[in-house]
Amino acid sequence: MHLQQDNIKKKIGLVFPALLALILLLSACGETTTALDRKKEEVTENTGTTTDNKVKMITTVNGEIEIPVNPQRIVAEDYLGSLIALDIIPVGAPELTINNYYFKDGLTGVSDTGVYGKPSVENILALSPDLIITGNGDNYEKLSKIAPTVVIPYGDLKGVHEELTYFGNLLNKQEEAKAWLLDYDAKISDAKAKVDAAIADDASFSILEDGGKSTWVYGDNFGRGGQPIYQALGRKPPNKIADEIMEKQWAELSEEMIESYAGDYIIMTSNNRTVEDFKADPVWGSLPAVKNNHLYVWPEERSWYYDPIAVLAQVEELTTWLTNLKE
Repeated sequence: MHLQQDNIKKKIGLVFPALLALILLLSACGETTTALDRKKEEVTENTGTTTDNKVKMITTVNGEIEIPVNPQRIVAEDYLGSLIALDIIPVGAPELTINNYYFKDGLTGVSDTGVYGKPSVENILALSPDLIITGNGDNYEKLSKIAPTVVIPYGDLKGVHEELTYFGNLLNKQEEAKAWLLDYDAKISDAKAKVDAAIADDASFSILEDGGKSTWVYGDNFGRGGQPIYQALGRKPPNKIADEIMEKQWAELSEEMIESYAGDYIIMTSNNRTVEDFKADPVWGSLPAVKNNHLYVWPEERSWYYDPIAVLAQVEELTTWLTNLKE
């Protein structure tokens, strides 16, 4: 009996130190994990990124949807320029917008998501996005199966201020949006003052595009220079077509209609014809704007885009032209 008790005491004596060592080891691991978590939080705070999973509800054309408060992996099928203005570089975008003339050289590491308007589901899935932004509602069903998808239809945002303010609120970048717009307004004010000093207040402007056999005319929210001329610089289209074009935003013109839509100054998008080509054309060469050298021709590569960054650059380009015209 005494022998059995002695054996039990010996076993307890061996087990207890081992158990105590195990408890101390687990405690130390817990402290190390806590310290590591604290270190991660410090790194996160210092780099300006977030590891939280906070979400918010927003109202869209597709109803109420839930999106991350601070998305980290955005696919921008549209509105890439607004994101860049807010210091956000998405993980993916269509090749057409990645090649935007006004900021393409500053983009690195942004993956191609496919043809503009026809996104590749496979390409986007591979990017593991936590938010998708698009202007094309036709793609909503397939995109929303990958990640929360916000559709902002083409033309719904009526200019630089409205667009950047919207995305500032959407992406929790309100202060960045305000700062960018303050700088934008100062530059636009300076440009407008220069143009107003050089060009008569009642001079009319037309935004046109050469399509070979057809010509298109545009309003103030459809690219090709409408935002810079009509919104930023405050210029107007010819009175007789002003209401129509601002409401419809675009129209296709026959050759017979061109004269009625041509203003005192013409901003023309053309990939194939120069100012001299238009002067030599019997129809175009007879227009006062062309005769007076009030025709500006630029390619679609520079006129198609109408994001905040592009609009500002276009304003500066057109201001240089308008203030250096020689009658």
